[in-house]
Amino acid sequence: MKSSSRAVSLMHEEKLGVLCSGRGSNLASIIAAIEDGSIHAEIAVVIADKADAYALERAREKGIPAIAVVRRDYAERDAFERALLEQLHAHGVTLVVLAGFMRILSPLFVHAYTGRILNIHPALLPSFPGAHAHRDALAYGVKVSGCTAHFVDEGTDSGPIILQAAVPVLAGDTEETLAARVLEQEHQIFSEAIRLYVEGRLRLDGRKVYILQEDEGEES
Repeated sequence: MKSSSRAVSLMHEEKLGVLCSGRGSNLASIIAAIEDGSIHAEIAVVIADKADAYALERAREKGIPAIAVVRRDYAERDAFERALLEQLHAHGVTLVVLAGFMRILSPLFVHAYTGRILNIHPALLPSFPGAHAHRDALAYGVKVSGCTAHFVDEGTDSGPIILQAAVPVLAGDTEETLAARVLEQEHQIFSEAIRLYVEGRLRLDGRKVYILQEDEGEES
């Protein structure tokens, strides 16, 4: 991620490309936020890395272009990511949203959308990055977990943090019960992070993300 201080995004001009791997519940919350006017943007395309991902059906029900780009169809990761980028560029995507996309993106992909990729992670980063956040949080014995909306850089869940929400870990929690409560907060803060980006109200300064007031965002 670039270290220069700058405002991110311009209001009313964003076309989202949403990448998913599964049910698409975060996708559904983003669609709802767009429909109720909270986010002034358009979802230009939804792409899943599995042909049977229910996220694709959610998109089709709303008339949103939905495309499967299946990883196993490509011998090399570079070829797979180039296919993703081809679809994103073909649909005029300006902001990539990783909504439960269970693959680590290489520098090839990240550089194509530097500062324009957002992710939601089900833990309070920098604690418990990777694919097993709930398992790791429970194994460590933390009393509070949560979720993080962040920019994507070349590392694994290591990009600058935009928003976080804390969720208490209860006695007797399983991965499933903790995940269900964290997911409720994911829906809230991810849509909010996208809204702030679209309104030009996020300023990156090294690893820090500053949230601007509304009038500052429009002027930046």
